[in-house]
Amino acid sequence: MKRSYVSELKKEQDVLLKGWVHEIRELAKLKFIILRDSSGIVQCIVKDNKNAKEIASELTLESVVEIQGKVKKANVKSEIARNDTEVEVSDIKIISKAEKLPIHVNEKTTTTDLSKRLDFRSLDLRKPKVNAIFKIQSALIEGMQNYLDKEGFVQVFTPCLMGVASESGSEVFEIKYFNKKAFLRQDPQLHRQLTILGGIEKLYDIGPSWRAEKSHTVKHLCEHRTCAVELAFIKDEKDVMKLEEETVVSAIKNVINKCKNELDFLGIKLKVPKTPFPELKFPEIYDILKEHGKDVYGEDLDTEAEKILWEYVKKKYNSDFYFFNGFPHKVKPFYVMEGDENPRWSKSVDLNFRGMEISSGGQREHRYKKIMKNLKERGISLKSVEWFIKFFKYGAPPHGGFALGIERLTQVLLGLQNIREAALFPRDTERVTP
Repeated sequence: MKRSYVSELKKEQDVLLKGWVHEIRELAKLKFIILRDSSGIVQCIVKDNKNAKEIASELTLESVVEIQGKVKKANVKSEIARNDTEVEVSDIKIISKAEKLPIHVNEKTTTTDLSKRLDFRSLDLRKPKVNAIFKIQSALIEGMQNYLDKEGFVQVFTPCLMGVASESGSEVFEIKYFNKKAFLRQDPQLHRQLTILGGIEKLYDIGPSWRAEKSHTVKHLCEHRTCAVELAFIKDEKDVMKLEEETVVSAIKNVINKCKNELDFLGIKLKVPKTPFPELKFPEIYDILKEHGKDVYGEDLDTEAEKILWEYVKKKYNSDFYFFNGFPHKVKPFYVMEGDENPRWSKSVDLNFRGMEISSGGQREHRYKKIMKNLKERGISLKSVEWFIKFFKYGAPPHGGFALGIERLTQVLLGLQNIREAALFPRDTERVTP
């Protein structure tokens, strides 16, 4: 018999189900097995079948089983299973019997703290609510790809190993590469730019990046993933902002269309964000902060500043998404373009979502002489970046892009308290297993 999935069950259908024992209950002479597979949870009832009863008596929570039976209208409702159908069991086969569990998987029982959950992450992922997070995350990425593919962007794969540190040498992971040093990339940006210079005018790259930051916060990971997009022949950073808006809208639309059950399960109600997203610009941003008691003129924004600005945006624009544009040029990397009207400010743009920075981007500097000037001002050795900047001598179009953090977008969208909940197997300052 062909395997059936819980989400496909129809009344009076003979089925073969495969999955995990989520819960076991007894009522009078009946035994109830709550079975879970990747598509949902269903209640299975063992009535008069003696062999099935004997096998059911041996079951433990999270054992992997096969169950044959017939789908009936549910007489006894379950809080967590499909409450319109149940399966009358004719046969049970134990595929893999589970030992006593080290953490709680059944969400009706005591909550396990996050650290221990991550120690036993493979078991933690079996929880329907945890599982739902990653189905939604998958739909987010699919929505981004759908829009970018439709707009003619080419998916590329840039290298994760770098011969030199891409930005700050203090925040990179050094590895042994045969008989020399190499580094895990902090961002795929520089190779995206070189690909633009190579004639692929519209591209995106979905993959991991690493930062050796000793940050013990609920929004930092040492390994994270981005949807990184680059576009040639732009007029200015506004073209990048428009592209990012549409990418985010497509991602959220796809979640709304594909993940109704998962959103309901998590108690999340989503709306498609309105565009254009509000834009706050420097130096006016400093004036807003000063009015709210924080004077940091000319500096980068810290968490407190971001919180103040989020409250400001909520009150004035009632928008969850908003841009910061025009950061001080001196605090930005050498590849960022300075402003047209005042070189003190840059064409660097962050996208924020409910008080959290979820992407950085903007217009890149494509003029070789300007790049050389930026390097000199920052005291960066020409030798360390020659592999990158030399190609700008051979004709470079104006271009820009952004890198959208997938875990951070997931975290804020679903109201998760810790970004580690949005990473399948998170890597931070303390954790590198499982």
